[in-house]
Amino acid sequence: MAISDFDLVLFGGTGDLSMRKLLPALYARDRARDLPEGGRILCIGREPMESAAFVAIVEKKAMPNIAHSAMEPAVWQRFCQRIVYVPLDAKKAADFAALTAAVRHDVTHVFYLATPSDLFAGICKNLAAAGLVTPTSRVVLEKPLGRDLASAKAINAAVGSVFAESQIFRIDHYLGKEAVQNLLALRFGNVLFEPLWRREWISDVQITIAEQLGVGGRSGYYDHSGALRDMLQNHLLNLLCIVAMEAPISADADAVRNEKLKVLHSLKPFTRATLASNLVRGQYRAGHVEGASVPGYRKEPDADPESRTETFVALKAEVDTWRWAGVPFYLRTGKRMADQLAEIVVRFKPVPHSIFNTSSNADVPNCLVIRLQPDEGLHLNLMAKMPGDGMRLKPVELELDFREKFKTARMDAYERLLLDILRGQLTLFMRSDELEAAWAWVEPILEYWEQEENEPIPYAAGTWGPAASSALIGRDGLQWREEALPEV
Repeated sequence: MAISDFDLVLFGGTGDLSMRKLLPALYARDRARDLPEGGRILCIGREPMESAAFVAIVEKKAMPNIAHSAMEPAVWQRFCQRIVYVPLDAKKAADFAALTAAVRHDVTHVFYLATPSDLFAGICKNLAAAGLVTPTSRVVLEKPLGRDLASAKAINAAVGSVFAESQIFRIDHYLGKEAVQNLLALRFGNVLFEPLWRREWISDVQITIAEQLGVGGRSGYYDHSGALRDMLQNHLLNLLCIVAMEAPISADADAVRNEKLKVLHSLKPFTRATLASNLVRGQYRAGHVEGASVPGYRKEPDADPESRTETFVALKAEVDTWRWAGVPFYLRTGKRMADQLAEIVVRFKPVPHSIFNTSSNADVPNCLVIRLQPDEGLHLNLMAKMPGDGMRLKPVELELDFREKFKTARMDAYERLLLDILRGQLTLFMRSDELEAAWAWVEPILEYWEQEENEPIPYAAGTWGPAASSALIGRDGLQWREEALPEV
């Protein structure tokens, strides 16, 4: 679908997300000739300056986030000509007159709110008061979308009073990753796995997003968020929905989102009793990451020395449907972990009876691994006979490396999602009822932690989290993938 001329109004245009992700992504799409000549980027900031001065800041802060091989002076010059800087204070309604004067009124308006969520309501109200909201306008909401169910509902109500649901794009960049798109293709474009994608054949599903980085200079934000709000409530639950959803009737946005919503409604609710045995909360202490000493969370710059904020969370979830009843879904995320990765592991049940020598690895179950980062691809572990005398089996891996198989240029998640926003494609964006259903499911966890006096379990930086995480999955006779890998 072709993209019509647009004015993309970027609130938070001087911020870290804009410089690190959004402007480099828009440059990449300009370089690929995906943006029309009449597309402009209006960056909003409070500091008064001319557009030329702001472009100089973009060159200093955004250009280093673009691969050297992708930097073409002519393209960069063309891209910078799209940028217009508009100084205004988003909290002051009178300042929006400057935006009214700056935008063109015969093109699509996209308002990207890369700001704290407590500004969303005010910005939308001021946009409406300035006459900038039309039936063709769109608004993009960056996370965090609330801190709990009540605040998420308040955001939905405030934004929904100005924009129709069909105009609201709640962004989760994990849904723009190539491997997530390929998970949809794997499930609904092939007949091979569908008969096996159910409780009769699947032992468990593990979804992990592990980061080696700590909080760095984000202690102020992170201490009011934590791993549950920052990662699990959005990224991990979205991935769970794609794994567990039924086939939609089409690829249309609402058809897909209807099936995701059904999964969220099918998640077994937590009680205090089940939370005590199905949830692990951790916080990293000093340790070593890639051979370098790193401080503990409470020793990070500007950190609260008595903080109880979790930097690690692992839990067991259950989807109460005919397809998934009895299959545990283990969700895990943490900072300062042993590796930097995001992956979905679907482990199949072992063969009902092995005819081979069990002293070998003949009892290792088949496993499908969807790797989201750092190297996107699919891995299917199977058993095969080792060369030589005797029937000795060994796990082997069928691997599809997207980078090696498809030689076309890679598209960053934000690049894909920005194109979808400009085209008006809502499939990869959360609907209001999805957002509220996700918060409703995690809210008992937040209440449980607020009522409990116990501290997060400490774990050494550079490890896979607290030992209690292994015990969580071990109670079901299972192991995390890195613990279950056979010795070579």
